[in-house]
Amino acid sequence: MNKLVTFLGILGSFLVVVALVWAMKYYTKPAPLNTARVEERKKALVDLRAEDARGLSTYEVTDAGKGLVRLKIERAMELTLEEYKNPAAARTNLIARAEKAAAAPPKPPEKPNQFE
Repeated sequence: MNKLVTFLGILGSFLVVVALVWAMKYYTKPAPLNTARVEERKKALVDLRAEDARGLSTYEVTDAGKGLVRLKIERAMELTLEEYKNPAAARTNLIARAEKAAAAPPKPPEKPNQFE
């Protein structure tokens, strides 16, 4: 008798867990995507990939004040291979360029006091 009650208790616990899992799947299911949303997402992906391809295949000045430019990926690889013929100099040059690129902009001038 005692084993039967224990078995039914364990079986009931498992059934409660199964019911909770089913309820969570049922109530948290996202709404189905309509065709307009699917097309919007496809267009966004195409635009993103085109922008990435453009960034890898064109030259562009990214920050004229800091002297930062974007190079074509092939040219950047050539320059990197050429520069790393002397690894110590290339490493110090890379660190200097990274610090220059990440430097904080100068603090804007404070407004003068209106009572001065």
